[in-house]
Amino acid sequence: MLSWLIFLPTAGAGLVTLLPRHRPGLVRWGAMLASAATLLLAVRLFLAFDPAQSAMQFVERRPWVPALGIGYAVGVDGISLLLVMLTAVIFPIALLSSWGSITEKVKEFMVAMLVLETAVLGTFLALDLVLFYVFWEAVLIPMYFLIGIWGGPNRTYAAVKFILYTMAASVLMLVAIVALYLAAAPPGERTFDLLRLQEAALDPGLARWLFAAFTLAFAVKVPVWPFHTWLPDAHVEAPTAGSVILAALLLKMGTYGFIRFSLGLFPEAAVASAPLLLALAVVGIIYGGIVSWAQPDLKRLVAFSSVSHLGFVTLGIFALSVEAMQGALLQMVNHGISTGGLFLIVGVLYDRSHSREIRDYGGVAAVMPRFAAIFTIIMLSSAALPGTNGFVGEFLILLGTFRRLPGVAAVAATGVILSVIYLLWAYQKVMQGPLTAKRPEHLAEVGARETLLFVPLIALIFWIGMYPTPLLRRSQPSITAVLERVERRAAAARVSGSVACAEERGAFQSAPRNPPQSSRPLQSASLTLCRQHHR
Repeated sequence: MLSWLIFLPTAGAGLVTLLPRHRPGLVRWGAMLASAATLLLAVRLFLAFDPAQSAMQFVERRPWVPALGIGYAVGVDGISLLLVMLTAVIFPIALLSSWGSITEKVKEFMVAMLVLETAVLGTFLALDLVLFYVFWEAVLIPMYFLIGIWGGPNRTYAAVKFILYTMAASVLMLVAIVALYLAAAPPGERTFDLLRLQEAALDPGLARWLFAAFTLAFAVKVPVWPFHTWLPDAHVEAPTAGSVILAALLLKMGTYGFIRFSLGLFPEAAVASAPLLLALAVVGIIYGGIVSWAQPDLKRLVAFSSVSHLGFVTLGIFALSVEAMQGALLQMVNHGISTGGLFLIVGVLYDRSHSREIRDYGGVAAVMPRFAAIFTIIMLSSAALPGTNGFVGEFLILLGTFRRLPGVAAVAATGVILSVIYLLWAYQKVMQGPLTAKRPEHLAEVGARETLLFVPLIALIFWIGMYPTPLLRRSQPSITAVLERVERRAAAARVSGSVACAEERGAFQSAPRNPPQSSRPLQSASLTLCRQHHR
């Protein structure tokens, strides 16, 4: 089932290439049918998934390069299931949003979108590190073309910046994958299989370096502050469909990587580095909120808000509690729905007035009341109003963090206030007051196709906000298993460190009463390090 799910969009892309170029409507419908079929297959997977199991389900394995231990291995658990569903829902919406705005090279655009869908699904489902890396890098190619060909005036600069930032960090991850492969097992037993590598015993010093390389690649993709500078340029220059995919899905590849690989492969290093990542997350939450409030461009405002919202997700992951991590996973889905919806809203306004400047709008609600109602719902979802999906995710993150780190949770909660401020400020400037919008004669009410874009998003906003149980029930066993593995490995490391300290103290006590003068500093330093490790 999973291979069909992954490669169905690519098969659709192959069929789209055979359609006549002079019939763009047929090309659009061909791409939409391929993406809709993928959605139906994802729904079937969601219903067939056993929520009581924490292990990988529907696993498929095929030899690929058996001499090197490389295989085609895919599987799904409660963590990847939610992101697969989000991917399957967002892509048809993104394709529909491009119906009227993409008029040149329509076939190439649709092919790029479908290939991108395969790459994203493969990233979330891969269980072999080489296969994961192939899908991870494959995402860059269609996204580069989406920005560079169909983007705004500065699209070339934004596309190059996007690919350089993400590729530079990904190369470090590739080096770390090779080092992990060589260090995890002796020759003849080496493998790139994720599930086997999770149980490998690594030298603590090497594990810290490998954790740093993996986590840096994921931090750039999220992006965690201060690695966020590529994001606003890519969002502003990308077409609306590209911005929706970038915000809703590509950023989640980084946070998914934190859970699946940073915590899964290097739990001891993750526990040791958690304070640093929590600090960066809190800075990102506050920084993103303040900078969003200062933006004159509506699309840049939404882009910078992602830095703040993804800061909450990073906070929930490295708080290392079940509630916080469940909230982080749910917030990945929520951010894809609400921020994807906000980019669609910006796209609707831009299609009419060809401006993203907030000062060029005012009083839009008077002539577009249906659109104003849609904007209100999605804006309140992004601001985490109780009853919407955003509230459930952020509440769980703050609850789980508060139980372990009350001070950190209290500081991070200011981000909720900031999000309300900049979102209400932007809504008031654009939608309320007298009609002062630029080109008001073009502000036509949203039609049936544009309304259809928002209907599934609004339904998900209220469904998850009122009844998140189906998602939480499917994700909890897998998240609990991840955290239990982290705690087990961290506890084993503490016990090992305590035994080593006891041996060191025994050796010190059995040493001569008057050791040579040169050895005394070394003995003292060794005991000091042991005491610090034991604490």
